[in-house]
Amino acid sequence: MGSQHEELENGTPPERSVAINGVGAGRSSLIFLGTGCSTAVPNARCLIRPTDPPCSVCFQSLSVPPERNPNYRCNTSLLIDYCQDDGIHNYILIDVGKTFREQVLRWFTYHKIPQVDSVGIKCCEFYATLGLDDIRVVQPFSHTNDIDPTPVYLTQYAMDSLAQKFPYLMTRKLKEGAEVRRVAQLDWNIIENDPNAKFVASDLEFTPLPVIVLNPVMHGEDYVCLGFLFGQKSRVAYISDVSRFLPSTEKRMLLIVLTTILSCAVISKSEGRQLDLLILDTLYRKNSHNVHLCLPQTLDALKRICPKQALLIGMTHEFDHHQDNMFLTEWSKREGIQVQLAHDGLRMFIDL
Repeated sequence: MGSQHEELENGTPPERSVAINGVGAGRSSLIFLGTGCSTAVPNARCLIRPTDPPCSVCFQSLSVPPERNPNYRCNTSLLIDYCQDDGIHNYILIDVGKTFREQVLRWFTYHKIPQVDSVGIKCCEFYATLGLDDIRVVQPFSHTNDIDPTPVYLTQYAMDSLAQKFPYLMTRKLKEGAEVRRVAQLDWNIIENDPNAKFVASDLEFTPLPVIVLNPVMHGEDYVCLGFLFGQKSRVAYISDVSRFLPSTEKRMLLIVLTTILSCAVISKSEGRQLDLLILDTLYRKNSHNVHLCLPQTLDALKRICPKQALLIGMTHEFDHHQDNMFLTEWSKREGIQVQLAHDGLRMFIDL
């Protein structure tokens, strides 16, 4: 193994907390609960049917504890710890994938997160929604489920899909005489996939950024996924599931204050309101994919958008955290854009 892997074997943990714009502890922060693809990393196939030579990224999981291994990646998910001026913290979760329970056990305990106050969902896929029932573990306990439901924000398309997959999570009131079931209590809120349709979750304003996830087999040409734009003091865009950007959305946004990611006045350097942080999808190191951006397309997008800083998420086991971050460090020097791979458990303090 290389020197970076030797550091992991010797017990040197990856950096878990950093600050943007000089902001430190006690303020708002972003916690990366998961930075991996839908199957997560390690890829189980690499462990039960190893190649020759074996996959070095996946085989680290056999000897290096996940909390010391930035190549161990759960399904992509972000927790926004929004600290208001009065010091009250609200916790806003974006996506609740298949690995949510594991993320709670690992990172909620590590960062001392007591609850989830609201949830935003980008799409209806299992890697973004299958952990919805586990929201109950971050809700107050009641034998009768007599608790305030957690607000969930999603599109009508996602709502219709989830109603079929999780019918028991849709009804809050039991029929007379029905047995009480201990399930997550959720309050469903429909948001439009339109940048004009801002919404507020736990006192933080969000702007939806509609993008296309082009998958003819699963979704068809018109399947739209949401990214999210938020923050006033620091502007953050989170786009974790995209293959290309909706042309009609881009054209419409040229005529108003906000636009989509390729030409948005709010997130465009040319307009003097550069994004402080862009969190962006990158599935594979090479080639392309019909559902996600891959590294070549991601880097091209970064050059067009030119944020102050970018963190990449959604990676498969093709990415080695240390080796690829060395490549990105050199790329950053050439292009003048600070970009790195994120990792599970990373906490970024930022003034929102």
